[in-house]
Amino acid sequence: MKQFEILGKKDTRSGFGEGLLELGSTHPDVVGLCADLTGSLKMDAFQKTFPERFFQVGIAEANMIGMAAGMTIGGKIPYTGTFANFSTGRVYDQIRQSVAYSKKNVKICASHAGLTLGEDGATHQILEDIGMMRMLPNMTVIVPADFNQTKQATIAIADHDGPVYLRFGRPVVPIFVKPDAKFVIGKADVLTEGTDVTIIACGHMVWRSIEAAQQLEAEGISAEVINMHTIKPLDEKAILDSVGKTKCVVTAEEHMLNGGLGDAVAQVLSRHMPSPQEYVGVNDTFGESGTPDELMVKYGLDTPNIVEAVKKVLKRK
Repeated sequence: MKQFEILGKKDTRSGFGEGLLELGSTHPDVVGLCADLTGSLKMDAFQKTFPERFFQVGIAEANMIGMAAGMTIGGKIPYTGTFANFSTGRVYDQIRQSVAYSKKNVKICASHAGLTLGEDGATHQILEDIGMMRMLPNMTVIVPADFNQTKQATIAIADHDGPVYLRFGRPVVPIFVKPDAKFVIGKADVLTEGTDVTIIACGHMVWRSIEAAQQLEAEGISAEVINMHTIKPLDEKAILDSVGKTKCVVTAEEHMLNGGLGDAVAQVLSRHMPSPQEYVGVNDTFGESGTPDELMVKYGLDTPNIVEAVKKVLKRK
């Protein structure tokens, strides 16, 4: 199995901050809007460097989405920033009506997603957002895996014409994507090749899937790991090519089992290649306050759960 070099550890939200700052120099039409969480979203460097292109809207997320939609009419490329819960759940109507329906070029950038928000608890730990966003026509949905890939995705979506939901997080996680890697919207990254089982993951679950594949290899099980950083448009070819070889799949995501990456993969397979599938995700429950690691273990999102899911799906082949 391919060995991955850990290039350090950093939070994915910092990748967003660095990508946005770089865009400030290369894309004069990029503007930033934030709902009173500039430091948390790492947008402060952009604010200091390009103050005339940054808008602090306060705790008024719905207004922020409306402002962003209006700015696109004048040719601006607005990047909105707040927590994932407020980026989607609080403003779903505004996103649907003012952004997705008219295909406005708004980049909805959401930090602190999922259980790894930790101690802030269930009210902030949104686990439904991927499903909410992927159901919207015209919406692109991206969930990068580490700091470097989040920076690359932040830069790449500036040249994509249309609304984007970019999801990232707060915890420090291993960096394994090369800093010069090319990010292609809708093109999955096959991280390891395998013959027995396919593991498809996004976000924080990608590194855990790599760890699971390493453990499985020690037990004689060959796992193919795919980083499905773009949930919509989904790389159907990558799924079908891999599962066509391995004949079974495990999906892993920091999200509800319903509506997320797992369901997106299942829809592809049900239409083209019905295959055994196991899901690793949160099973129809809200989270709670705790450390990120404690919560990932309690809700079944750690490396041993991926290993267990693989062994379960192999019995169904």
